[in-house]
This record gives sequence, structure tokens and C-alpha cells, in this order.
Amino acid sequence: MTPSYFSRLLLLSSGSFFLVFMILAAIVSWIAPAAVRRAASMRPQQAARWLLTLRLLPASLSAMVVALLCVPSYLRFEPHIPGEEAGVVCLAAALLGLSILGLALYRALSALIRSAAYLGQCDGRESQLNGEKIWIVPDGAGLALAGIVRPRLLISERAAAHLSSDQLAVALQHERAHRASRDNLKRLLIQLAPAVFPRLRTLEQAWIQCAEWAADDRATEGDPDRSTALAAALVQVARLQSGLPMPALVTSLVAADEDLAQRVNRILDAPAIAEPNRRFELFAFSSAAILIAILAMNLRMVHLLLESLLD
Repeated sequence: MTPSYFSRLLLLSSGSFFLVFMILAAIVSWIAPAAVRRAASMRPQQAARWLLTLRLLPASLSAMVVALLCVPSYLRFEPHIPGEEAGVVCLAAALLGLSILGLALYRALSALIRSAAYLGQCDGRESQLNGEKIWIVPDGAGLALAGIVRPRLLISERAAAHLSSDQLAVALQHERAHRASRDNLKRLLIQLAPAVFPRLRTLEQAWIQCAEWAADDRATEGDPDRSTALAAALVQVARLQSGLPMPALVTSLVAADEDLAQRVNRILDAPAIAEPNRRFELFAFSSAAILIAILAMNLRMVHLLLESLLD
């Protein structure tokens, strides 16, 4: 195959993304069990940041490598040579890279469409509760946060009728914590980063759990009465909900597949967790940044490396 100059740039960029992405995904997948164990020694909010960073690292860092290293090195050092062919390895890697990109866009668009359809089916009415704008929906939601740009607080009619005022107040505070953390946006970013290895899904599930625990902590703020009210609200909502999973971009107060007993016990008797030593994380991320900076200062070496790998 004899591509044009910019077609060759597309092939090299896509192929480079695939190679870097797979290497990083394999590394993150390998350390995932240890990362989840380490997260258990952190406070939930910090653990959620740590796990989300690892989950998004392969896709985000691969995109940075292509944008900051591959494209500039190609534009600066690749000569316009008519008739230069692309190798089989380059074509195969580029095709796989485009497949990963297509899968990421498909997952993200599907999640957006399903979440928008869910909001349309809810057919709720706007109301006010404790000075907060909410939407009362006929059934299904329990309590949930839906949307990304202007997320809506959804409460089912059954939940509004069965929960006490204290339970509703602390449950709303829990959903506000999700909104403040932009957890639905983070869920969309995860959709844009396909889990090519099963252990990446383990990181994802651990992040979801830590994000819920962090929202619980922000809602209760260590107050025993709020903790009791939130625990009771979780049990009550779990009984009222249908048990069907929510769309990916809808954060429910109680997920259909979570360990409710573990979460309730933690709320009622949350252990004191010491701050972990974060030198390892600081060293790892600093090393990655320094490596990218060094390579950026020697784009010719990057270009030669790309040609040797992909041609």
C-alpha cells in the first residue's frame, strides 16, 4: 500500500496509539490487584482518585504520546517521498488502533443515548425539596443522579412517600456529592477507555465502590444520626427498587448488583483509616512525565523509533 503523506501520518499515529495503549493496559492490568489492595488503605475519596487514574491511564497517556510526540516528530522529520509504502505491521497496528477508537466512541455514544432515553422515559415533574430542584418520577429511579452537563436529581414517587425527611435529606446530600465530584462525567470517560483486559474492569468496579463510599462520607460527615438515616435510606430504597441496572451515566443511590450489607455496615461503623504513604504514586507519575519531556526534546529519536517499529 502506498499512502499519501498525511494518510501515512494517520497510519503511524493510529499504530503508535495501539502499541502504547496495549503495553500500558497490560502493565496496569498486571498491577491492578495490588492497586485495589492499596486502595483499601486509603480514604474513599483518595482511593477513588487513585483507581480512576489507573483505569484511564492507558488510553489517556497513549493519546498524549501520539499528540505530543508522534505527530510533531513526523511533521518535522518525515520527508515528502512519493510512493513510500506502509509496512504490514504498520497497517495491522493502525487497523487495531482505529478499532479501539471506534469501540471507545461506540461505547460513549451508546451510554449517552441510553441515558438520554432513560431520562425521556422517566416523564418526571419538577419539584423542590430542601431548597433543591428535583424531578419526581413515577417509578424506577429510587434516588439517582442522571446527566452530565446539567445532571438531574431523580426521586421516585414511592421513595418520596416511604422515606422520612431525615432519610431524604441525607440521601439527597449523597447525590449532591456525586454531582460535585462529577462522577457521571468520570463514568463517560471510562466508556471512552475500553477495558481490553478483564482486570481493568476490576479497577472500574473498585472505583465505583470507592466513589459510593466517598459520597456516603460526604453525606454523613461523621455524624451518627446522619449515618443511621443514610443506612436506613439505603435499605428502604433497595426494597423499593426493581433491581434492574441503571444506564451507565445514571448514578443510583443503590446499585442493583452491589453488596448492600457491606456498605450499610461501613456507614454505621466506618473505620478510621490512616493517610497512606504516597511516595510510590508520586514517583511513578513523575517518572512518566519526565520520560515524555525527555522524548519531546528529542523528536528525531522518536521518529526513528516509530519507523523501526512500524515500517
